[in-house]
Amino acid sequence: MTVERNTRALEHDIVTDFSAKMNYGDYLDLNVLLSAQHPRTRPEHHDELLFIIQHQTTELWLKLVLHEIRAARAGFEADDPGVALKCIARVKQIQKSMTEQWSVLATLTPTEYAQFRHVLGSASGFQSHQYRALEFILGNKNAALLKVFASDPVAHDDLQTLLTEPSLYDAFWHHVSRSGFEVPQSTLDRDVTKAYVLDPDLIPLVKSIYLAPEKHWSIYETFEELVDLEENFQLWRFRHMRTVLRTIGTRKGTGGSSGVGFLQRALDLTFFPELFAVRTEIGV
Repeated sequence: MTVERNTRALEHDIVTDFSAKMNYGDYLDLNVLLSAQHPRTRPEHHDELLFIIQHQTTELWLKLVLHEIRAARAGFEADDPGVALKCIARVKQIQKSMTEQWSVLATLTPTEYAQFRHVLGSASGFQSHQYRALEFILGNKNAALLKVFASDPVAHDDLQTLLTEPSLYDAFWHHVSRSGFEVPQSTLDRDVTKAYVLDPDLIPLVKSIYLAPEKHWSIYETFEELVDLEENFQLWRFRHMRTVLRTIGTRKGTGGSSGVGFLQRALDLTFFPELFAVRTEIGV
């Protein structure tokens, strides 16, 4: 066989006949995936494809994050923190990719976005079912948001289920209780359909574990993994807010929200409040 310069020859065992075999595109269903981008501008605006793919990619990552967080919650429920921490470690790496991805969308200038923003109509990331599902399973529950998904029974039912289920943090504290620690009853018996809020009665236990990590290493390590998880989520929220500010300034969002102001207020929401509040107590 003659091989041209700067050309790599095919190895003898590389499969080339897929008439009766599954190939890469079949396995990934690429015919469906790569045909799911439908720009609405006519004539098609060059930058609309970027906008669509950016958000579709985010939804794919969110699907995987939810898959892992559900598995982490199941790990705590089965008193297997090793499984839970493995899943959380993977989520942390996904979060880095999701946060850095905002830098791609930030290449969209205000002038470019203004030329196709009108085709979004009332569509908005605010309506992302998976983002709401992630907030719910992490503890930021809000039953009022269910009405946004009233026209989508599958999404509505998923959120309704998550609303009534324990969050990742709830599952963790029940695991801690079963491990022999005196977790306050107020934490164990809280109404899981409500957003998690700081429980002052929990602070002494959290502080005691932080002050003696060598005695309670598994719980201590989980504290820090959860802190990482929340910090990464807040960084994602911040980059989202700054990208929106960079692109549309303080204009209202397409879905009717106040835009940047609404996103800024999200930065005050917390998933694991005791793990941050305790830092004020250490050394006192």
